[in-house]
Amino acid sequence: MTRPGGTWQNWGRSEKVRPQRVEYPATVAAVRRGVQAAAARGLQLKAVGSGHSFSGIAVAPGVLMDLTDLSGLVSVDRDRAQVRLLAGTKLHHIPQLLAPYGLAMQNLGDIDRQSIAGAISTGTHGTGARFGGIATQVVGATLVTADGELLHVDETDNPELLPAVALGLGALGVLVDVTLQCVPMFVLHAVERPEPLGEVVAELSGRADAADHFEFYWFPHTDVALTKTNTRMPESTPRHRLPVVGRWIDETLLANGVYRVTCAAGTVAPGIVPAVNRLATRLTGDREYKDLCPVVFTQHRGVRFREMEYAVPVGRLAAAFGELQALVAERRWRLSFPVEVRVAAEDDLWLSTAHGRATGYIAVHRYWREDPAEYFDAVEEIMLRHEGRPHWGKMHTLDAGRLRHRYPRFDDFTALRDRLDPTGMFRNAYLDRVLGG
Repeated sequence: MTRPGGTWQNWGRSEKVRPQRVEYPATVAAVRRGVQAAAARGLQLKAVGSGHSFSGIAVAPGVLMDLTDLSGLVSVDRDRAQVRLLAGTKLHHIPQLLAPYGLAMQNLGDIDRQSIAGAISTGTHGTGARFGGIATQVVGATLVTADGELLHVDETDNPELLPAVALGLGALGVLVDVTLQCVPMFVLHAVERPEPLGEVVAELSGRADAADHFEFYWFPHTDVALTKTNTRMPESTPRHRLPVVGRWIDETLLANGVYRVTCAAGTVAPGIVPAVNRLATRLTGDREYKDLCPVVFTQHRGVRFREMEYAVPVGRLAAAFGELQALVAERRWRLSFPVEVRVAAEDDLWLSTAHGRATGYIAVHRYWREDPAEYFDAVEEIMLRHEGRPHWGKMHTLDAGRLRHRYPRFDDFTALRDRLDPTGMFRNAYLDRVLGG
């Protein structure tokens, strides 16, 4: 279905555009027709999922192809625990699609509003020193290329292209389906504790290696790390779920309702922010429970924000965080949103932030009504000194000239892009900046 273009905005309200036209294909054939029609008219086209990226990666001034209706389970290979999903399937719908087969995704981030195609194309990840980002779970995919033809990539068809297609930034074509390597459903034993920040940072590498999934949040103006340690257990493990009322208080009333009010108040009266942050560390982040993995991995995030995240070699993670902490103290900023620290295993995907190295991630945020530029720019300088690579779906200032030497397969990727999309149909201003024209 084609509709007149209105103004599109991403979730973080950091990007907006008025496309010339908007399409809502519900079938692969409709995607092919849309690509062919755009090519005939000389229009550029971008596929869009949930708009949960903070960078301009999904901005579509020509044809915006919204894949919301291209959703659902295509097939399941029970013997190999592999599932084929249409590209617009939202992450939060996948658990219920896999439940009848006793399967789960190997790892997830803490937000599940993205589409599967959007999540893998931007390098979305969770945490865990032995687990890669979501794109590392991809064992097959189908693209509609610039000529409207289908390109299948898996272990038998074009296998050499999988490390590029699995994390392709939307630059190679329109993903229409994705095949994931799943695992049997499992339970996570979650332990969330406030701990002394200095001790956690000093022990960071060991803590990450010792746990299946470890991360921590730090509210600036405090000396507390809110740690999260998740241990994988068989599905048969007895569950001890959070009480319904207690969970609602923690995750809806406090983490979203009250927090939204305090963030808004902090934009008017920044002086209250340190006291609010200290209160937040006392009221949240202290609980223990066991539940199915999708329930534990993900949480609802209702307070709108903007984000920048950098990946650094895991051995430099503690030092990079220490410099960030010193920067905040030196500049005396009043920062209401926490800093998030996570880890991931190295992988071989061409444009993965974890390509070729075990990786630590530092994510910084600002409330969406606050200007993040001064904070983000200063943090970016720190991360670049520590061999940082920016998350493709989050805010940063780097261009192709500064990114090329950070990715050993960068030129291989751009050569493949030029082969699959010789007319630049799937380009936009962001992709021109980060990949070159």
